[in-house]
Amino acid sequence: MGRPDPLVRWHAIAEAHDAAGLADLLADDCVFRSPAVHRPQEGRALTTAYLSAAIAVLGPTLHYVREWYDDTSAVLEFRAELDGLTIHGVDMLTWGEDGRLTDFTVMVRPFSGLQKVIERMAAELTGQSGAQQRP
Repeated sequence: MGRPDPLVRWHAIAEAHDAAGLADLLADDCVFRSPAVHRPQEGRALTTAYLSAAIAVLGPTLHYVREWYDDTSAVLEFRAELDGLTIHGVDMLTWGEDGRLTDFTVMVRPFSGLQKVIERMAAELTGQSGAQQRP
């Protein structure tokens, strides 16, 4: 089984460091979950804001090292460097029959790396409209 189309499209966005493709990839009711935010961020606008910020903050050094997927979901293990810290985490993606992401969950370690991500994401989100809740 080759990589499912939603996964191919996500990798293209991440590798290009360009959030423009998110509009076609995210379902209207997509939910973003992060260890930095207590409540799920619901809807395409908020998910776009958070993923755009993540692409800006982690994108330059983000690289996926392993992935597991089936017909409707994937888990992507990643590493990135941020201010001298190695960030290690996973992205968990789920999509519907139409190939649009319905759920994007992020897990990050170590705690010091998560703190740095929260700090940098908050600064990035402050400059965006549509992000109603700070990490």
